[in-house]
Amino acid sequence: MDNIMGENVCIPYKETKGAVKNTTDQRIDVYIWDMDETLILLKSLLNRTYADNFNGLKNVQKGVEIGKMWEKHILDLCDNYFFYEQIENYNKPFLDALIQYDDGRDLSGYDFDQDGFGPPYDDDNKRKLSYRHRDIAQKYEKGLHSFFDQDTMKVWDELYDITDIYTDRWLSSARAFLEQCSSGNKDATSSVASADATIDSPNSKDQHVNILVTSGSLIPSLVKCLLFRLDSVITHGNVYSSWDVGKLTCFQWIKERFSSSNARFCVIGDGWEECEAAQTMTWPFVKIDLQPGSSHRFPGLTSRTVGYYFSVVYGSPDAENDEDD
Repeated sequence: MDNIMGENVCIPYKETKGAVKNTTDQRIDVYIWDMDETLILLKSLLNRTYADNFNGLKNVQKGVEIGKMWEKHILDLCDNYFFYEQIENYNKPFLDALIQYDDGRDLSGYDFDQDGFGPPYDDDNKRKLSYRHRDIAQKYEKGLHSFFDQDTMKVWDELYDITDIYTDRWLSSARAFLEQCSSGNKDATSSVASADATIDSPNSKDQHVNILVTSGSLIPSLVKCLLFRLDSVITHGNVYSSWDVGKLTCFQWIKERFSSSNARFCVIGDGWEECEAAQTMTWPFVKIDLQPGSSHRFPGLTSRTVGYYFSVVYGSPDAENDEDD
């Protein structure tokens, strides 16, 4: 088996980027998140299912209008800054999927509009696509402030706040939960780390990593992370698109990447595909529920609840510590 990625996305098996090996006895908790109707709300605003769950207590049309505004922002950012019109038909499961084609050329002053990128999908165009991926990664790291002016930032902030109020703080609660989950070593959360990267933090007993596996295509998913303020808690190297390969394949890559025997995995989402994939991997699955009052939504989901799901599959870490003592 020479590669793990198939014909269009090929990375040598033994040199898979981002393989994280634990050289200590630290436990690694890997949280694998779905995006839509889990960390953010968009589709359920547009198709009215979010508001319908409140039996008339929510203004349905306002939710639809909010969703349409988000759609516009997402598409504008994709097209104007992230080459989406050029690369829409060349979706990849993660940004460094074509890293072996990137020769490291200095891209300052590079004219992406005049480099002739397009069919046929040969090695030359894979190299040009890898340049675009590298540029997207750099923009993601810099954040929206690097290319939005003050007026645009104000519009974006207002839309976020309006949405958060309408959804009873779903967005801010989900983000706060991610921050709580990512309290471990930040270096462990990027697949662009060197292959021999280790998780080593003498001040922390456990490590925690947030990973996004979304059924949407990669570029719009990265843009959503930026617009919904998730970029500080989910690095671009931890965003996977299952659009072409399926969630089970992404989960298998993640398991191989976090190869430590001390790694524990938990999947959080609202869909059947991530549920079935988690069952296949024998990982716990937390199903997000849009119903008001549910403990499996935002706000509502707690680290205690997720910890229970971990313990059902992996046992209680406290019990393990007692045995060690």
